[in-house]
Amino acid sequence: MAELSNQLMVVAVLAYLAAMVCHAAEYSFGNRSHIGRAAARPARQLVGAGAPVPTSAPPAADSPAADSPAAAEPSSAGSRDRGALFGRIAVAITALALAAHLGTLVTRGIAADRMPWGNMYEFILSVTFVGSAAWLAVLSRKPGIRHLGLFVTLTLVVLLGAAGLVAYTPVGPLVPALHSYWFVIHVSTIILASGILLFGAVPAAMFLIKTGYDQGKRSFPFTLGKRVPAAVTLERLTFRLHAFAFPLFTFGALIAGPLWAEVSWGRYWGWDPKEVWAFISWVVYACYLHARATPSVKRTTATWIALLGFVTMLMNLFGVNLFFSGLHSYANAGM
Repeated sequence: MAELSNQLMVVAVLAYLAAMVCHAAEYSFGNRSHIGRAAARPARQLVGAGAPVPTSAPPAADSPAADSPAAAEPSSAGSRDRGALFGRIAVAITALALAAHLGTLVTRGIAADRMPWGNMYEFILSVTFVGSAAWLAVLSRKPGIRHLGLFVTLTLVVLLGAAGLVAYTPVGPLVPALHSYWFVIHVSTIILASGILLFGAVPAAMFLIKTGYDQGKRSFPFTLGKRVPAAVTLERLTFRLHAFAFPLFTFGALIAGPLWAEVSWGRYWGWDPKEVWAFISWVVYACYLHARATPSVKRTTATWIALLGFVTMLMNLFGVNLFFSGLHSYANAGM
């Protein structure tokens, strides 16, 4: 079963990579795919009876508007159809990749005879699985954000590749401190929250890129904002994902974690590196939600704070486990 888990891991990574390529094809075909047309379509204006219908002259070739999707030359129907077809194929392949991803975790758990959350490798597998599942769930409700799939699948490929190359650990038993019912409560909550925050970092980054593109910036990476959903849609999605995940992260990191620490080590808090960085992440995400709720704070400023929180999460996952020693060090063993 352990070998089957490794093989399914390879299948999942290759499938996510194929989905990323298909999303890139949809992103590249024409200037106005079906999604782009929906995002770029202006709201209809009410015209009074007998009033002339307003018209506008085409934008100058060197103006920012001339480079926008709405001002671009309409692509052929065949090009739009190919782009939409590639997008649908990408979503289907992502669903297959998610199934292989689930199989990787299930077979790993069967081989270890425990929940597959006992080391850094398994934790990354679980977090990316939650992020992928959250992406497909949101996409089913909001098909207009499909262009984000290029960046979601890119993130999944990078993290799963890092898990296989840097953090891979053979199947083994848990360390004694993890033999507790708190193992399931604490770790499952952290995995769920971290996976949603992982997904939330994608629209956060694209919101900043889209905002820059709308302001006329045409250098990389702002050119990536040409065909993504509207900035307001990205910002709203970012907030909702973080608002949903933050209470889960609060419970897992600041309630269940200390309670488990008291049972296992006889203290609620010990200034362990992972405890410190988990608290730092919590503070940063709390600052994001506070900034987001403060009218005087710009949405771009608040979003930068959210991305800073994601950086602290990566530091907690990779940096602490690989470069620090402590009771939570589990790069090759238990959490």
